Amino acid sequence: MRTPHALLAASVAAVALAATVAAPGRAAGADAVPPPGAYYVQSAVTGLNASDRGGAVEQHRPRGNEDRQQWRLRAEGSAHLLENTDAPGSCLGRAGDRARTVPCDSTDAPWSVAPAGDGRFTLSVPGSADRRLAVAPKPAGAVHPAPLSVGAAPDDLAAWYLTPVTPVTSPMPPPDRRTLDQVTFLTSHNAYANGVDGGFAPPFVNLFPNQTRGIERQLSDGVRGFMLDIHQTPDGAILCHNSCTLVSRPVALWVDLQRIVDFLRSHPDQFVTVFLEDYVDQEVLRAELARVNGLQDVLYRPDRTGVRQNGWPTMAELAAAGHRLLIFTDRTRASDAARGVTRDTFGVMYQREWTVENHWSMGPGVGASDWSCYSRWYDAGTTLPLTRTEPGFRPLFVMNHFRDVPMASTAGTDNAKLADRARRFCEPAARKKPTYLAVDRYDLGDPAAAVAALNTYTYP
Repeated sequence: MRTPHALLAASVAAVALAATVAAPGRAAGADAVPPPGAYYVQSAVTGLNASDRGGAVEQHRPRGNEDRQQWRLRAEGSAHLLENTDAPGSCLGRAGDRARTVPCDSTDAPWSVAPAGDGRFTLSVPGSADRRLAVAPKPAGAVHPAPLSVGAAPDDLAAWYLTPVTPVTSPMPPPDRRTLDQVTFLTSHNAYANGVDGGFAPPFVNLFPNQTRGIERQLSDGVRGFMLDIHQTPDGAILCHNSCTLVSRPVALWVDLQRIVDFLRSHPDQFVTVFLEDYVDQEVLRAELARVNGLQDVLYRPDRTGVRQNGWPTMAELAAAGHRLLIFTDRTRASDAARGVTRDTFGVMYQREWTVENHWSMGPGVGASDWSCYSRWYDAGTTLPLTRTEPGFRPLFVMNHFRDVPMASTAGTDNAKLADRARRFCEPAARKKPTYLAVDRYDLGDPAAAVAALNTYTYP
């Protein structure tokens, strides 16, 4: 049970954040240029933001109000200007085929802003529709270059979101009308690495548990997302960090899943999600799941219920159907298909198909933290931006908020700042509210207050 102090803190945080929720204003038409205001100029391909770097305009990892990434849009005759909020009089413009900051009264500052569908826009040089602000093509074996170009470009590379710095949000719908993607869940990173249920790592690593309470206590405390690392041993799928070698008393995956299923049986209105960092063969995982009594009775299969066509169901619909446990793997469909069996045939969803997720680390265990919010799956081989959407379907957003090494003092400080990072950095970076807030040491810094605050409103 949460203490009166914790409940008061959650209420205060919720009230404070709710105070920033504006009443819905008159929505602009789907094809309208956004109204004047402060925006992020965000690539639809990479999810990265246009940033002023000493006069050059580059795409950088989203950093909220840091790194000169906010631009004030205003009309200039039939065109528009984008003035940097950190440098009045300096606008996003161009010099030849490069994006640059230029004086706002320069002839190289105005842009023709035109809708490009799905909430995206193009920024063209007035009178020259072929000269557009664009991300440079991706070289083989690399990510897209940071400098932005101006010129002829494929439509996808010239598509931009104008993401409001302060979006107009709406109050959360009543409980029976809340959809899964509107709700935020407290999530424990490396939930198994708690030193209570059993061993989880070789002796030295064992000194740094990510959590200090067992799975059953986590469930009773309100944790509803569980990140679990599974490794293959002769005994099946075992929960260990990096390796199961030299781990004393390791816990099998089926044991923790049984704890979760038993909890769901006794709490028919609750919903739980499990994220597997997955190092086991398909058949090993299938056999492990088969050992869990009642798993199939509660397993949620979004692949069989029309989510991609119709959007996420309400929490009430999930409870009524008994579909209250969602399991993800970080494996890819392609890697499994090459071996003949895909995991979704036995109910484990491929996370990259159903979610977006920010980079997993905020930095080392102590010292300065990196609050930038960018995709975990953006590298030389993959481009899955946090902003990824499909017609009629919005992926769930997993927001990681932890460091390389779990240190109690650092985790407590970081968790106290969770709601602020979510609202100012990660929501605009993903253009959606986090569905899962994943933390180390959820018992410190009251991250449950951040969850309560985010559950007072919906993001547009």
